[in-house]
Formats: sequence, C-alpha cells, structure tokens
Amino acid sequence: LVGGLSAEQRDLPTPCADWTVRDLTNHLVNGSEQMAVMARGGEPDWSSLSDHHDNPASDLRQAADEIVAAFDEGTEAPEGMIASELAAHTWDLATALGRDTGELDPALAETGHEFMSASLTDDRRGDSFKPEQAAPDGANAYERIAAFAGRKVVG
Repeated sequence: LVGGLSAEQRDLPTPCADWTVRDLTNHLVNGSEQMAVMARGGEPDWSSLSDHHDNPASDLRQAADEIVAAFDEGTEAPEGMIASELAAHTWDLATALGRDTGELDPALAETGHEFMSASLTDDRRGDSFKPEQAAPDGANAYERIAAFAGRKVVG
C-alpha cells in the first residue's frame, strides 16, 4: 500500500483523527523503526518523529526487514504488539486509499487482533483507542482488528 502512493494521495484524510496519509505513513515508518530497535533489545524512543516523505516505502521496508531479522534471531519482543500496530494502521491506510484489505495476508491482522483483544481492556484504551465497534458480518481480519481498535468499519 505504501509503495503505490502517489503525491496526491499523501494529503488524503485517514480514519485516524487529524491525520493525513502522509502523517499515517510517517507514523508507520517511525513506529516500525522503533519496534525494530525494541526487537533488537534496545530502548525505543517513541517520541522520535522523522518525516519520511521522500521514500516511505523503502524506509518502511528497511525497518520491517530489521524486525523480521530480529525475530529470526530469537528476539523476545512482543510479536502481537508489533502485528497489532501494523495491522490496524494497514486498515487505516487501505481505507484512506479506498482499497480492500481482503486481498492482504490475514495472518498479520489475526496475530495482532489476538494480542490486542487480550491486552487492550476498556480501561487501557486511553486517548489512542475509541471504544470497540461492531465489525460487520463477514468482516475480514483487518476489518475485525480495526473495529476492535474503535474504528467504524462499514461492510
């Protein structure tokens, strides 16, 4: 999804309040870079905010490769946390672009949803997550995690 972005699409709104596609892709890349640090056993700096407007797909791929390499080497980083962040925001991006998530590999979203549903209680939602919404009948894995994260998913 990130690799196919056009310059015009980067200013589109997303389901994330006050975020454009550019803001969302920056969040995805910055978050993935910090998750790679965490997966390597380092201390992530969640406040690190770089603008990845030149090569968001390449930057995201590099961070993802580092995360995968850390898992291949036996990291103890929470796979489900990483999967939930990436899956929920994949739905956000696909929705902003008018794309269907049904064509994406559901394993990421299923792993993320399992983690999120076990750890994101109502009292831990804070400002980042709205109350869980009902997923439509026949919702795919990305739609289910988005609804759990408080996004309004229409079928």
